[in-house]
Amino acid sequence: MIELEGVPELVDPVMVAAFEGWNDAGDAASTAIGHLEREWKGEVFAALDAEDYYDFQVNRPQVWLDGAVRKVTWPTTRLAVVRVDNADGKGTPRDLVLVRGIEPSMRWRSFCNEILGFAHELGVEMVVVLGALLGDTPHSRPVPVTGMTSDPDLARTMNLEESRYEGPTGIVGILQEACTHAGVPAVSLWASVPHYVSQPPNPKATLALLNRLEDLLGLSVPLGELPEDARAWQLGVDQLAAEDSEVAEYVQSLEEARDTAELPEASGEAIAKEFERYLRRRDGGPAGGPAGGNATESGSSPYRREAGGGRSRPAKRSAKDAKDAKDSTNGTEETSGKPGKNGKPGNNGNRGKPGKPEADEPKPPPESDSSEDSDEE
Repeated sequence: MIELEGVPELVDPVMVAAFEGWNDAGDAASTAIGHLEREWKGEVFAALDAEDYYDFQVNRPQVWLDGAVRKVTWPTTRLAVVRVDNADGKGTPRDLVLVRGIEPSMRWRSFCNEILGFAHELGVEMVVVLGALLGDTPHSRPVPVTGMTSDPDLARTMNLEESRYEGPTGIVGILQEACTHAGVPAVSLWASVPHYVSQPPNPKATLALLNRLEDLLGLSVPLGELPEDARAWQLGVDQLAAEDSEVAEYVQSLEEARDTAELPEASGEAIAKEFERYLRRRDGGPAGGPAGGNATESGSSPYRREAGGGRSRPAKRSAKDAKDAKDSTNGTEETSGKPGKNGKPGNNGNRGKPGKPEADEPKPPPESDSSEDSDEE
């Protein structure tokens, strides 16, 4: 049984989650949640029992010293609450429930049920899960971020793509489906990270996820040093690519493919929407409405109640090297990523490696078998 005696009544709460590991190329998604916690001074109010969900030989505990006292930090998933005092640019507050953790090693269904238990008790109106995958995208172009949902109504009202993916999935896909079955509106935002520079951190991808989250929820996120870090990251990759002619040639081919694919989208309407977004950000107002720039008449998210709604139940909804990579097919977000120069798909340490992406979900490495219980329904 979940008891939240120390958590106050929340205003229009939205849960935003990210998990380190397979769905977190370049640590872009988990870093985004960490940024929100720091900027809005999130207060952790709950943590899942690490014994229930993690293999400590895969995700090892960390020992550290607090003065003269030795302490242990266990790998787990923590929940924090942040209050956005000026959510709509008019002084209206809104609360976010931030979920940050590591993709569990076992009992995925129980894990998702526990997360949903918190969402129910807190009256969460919508769940947004952030993810990042490896893709054929050049580092020198804006990071593609795709908004996905399994709910046809939500896809239509918020200008999202309806998920048609079939194949192996990670905890992001499982949690999104669990929300759908529980009648909780759920969206996943996926950033595409260049496969040839997959090592974390990737501040440019983190920044892209936060910008898309702003548009989705109608919030204005304080970005701090992220824009400067993103520019420095891109300059660093530019220098590394310039030192290898084959890599530089491959990046150029990705740029040409990307520019050709997006040329029809460079319309006057698209430019006007981007300029509108810039003006709102400059004036300190919300960054926009639902994903895709389709704001409501009030300029706020369509999932907003009157203040003081309390913890009501969410309404039910119907419902190797660069040459090898160059020789293969250039892709977009809907095609598979290619391995980097070392022939390996990314480098996220012992937390799992993001595999080749397929549409809205990344594929796991062939040796991955940590989610056998998640595929059962």
